Amino acid sequence: MTQINKKYIQRKKHARIKNKLKISSDRLRLAVFRSNRHIYVQIIDDIKGTTCASASTLDKSLISEGQIIKNNCEFAQKVGKLIGSKAQKKGIAKVVFDRGGYIYHGKVKALAEGARESGLEF
Repeated sequence: MTQINKKYIQRKKHARIKNKLKISSDRLRLAVFRSNRHIYVQIIDDIKGTTCASASTLDKSLISEGQIIKNNCEFAQKVGKLIGSKAQKKGIAKVVFDRGGYIYHGKVKALAEGARESGLEF
């Protein structure tokens, strides 16, 4: 398969998932984007069209002095914990998990587990 076909298939999956989430719930959406180098997560209010909270591996609070950012499960779990703590500060307890067309495995799963550990329900 070429790269174009893979992206097309992923976009179709993401649109299908997003439509199901919009129909089934009026909760905020926890959206995940994964690139080759980093992982990003946002809590989005689809009704207002705003981002309530966001976190990524680029946040300075995740890395200590001299540590290199890696796109692995360990950092994905840290990002999940960070988004959970930011959500709790804003009074958000329940969200719907939007995996963005990615398979619920590896980094995406680690991020979800980190968010659950810090108090988010989905």
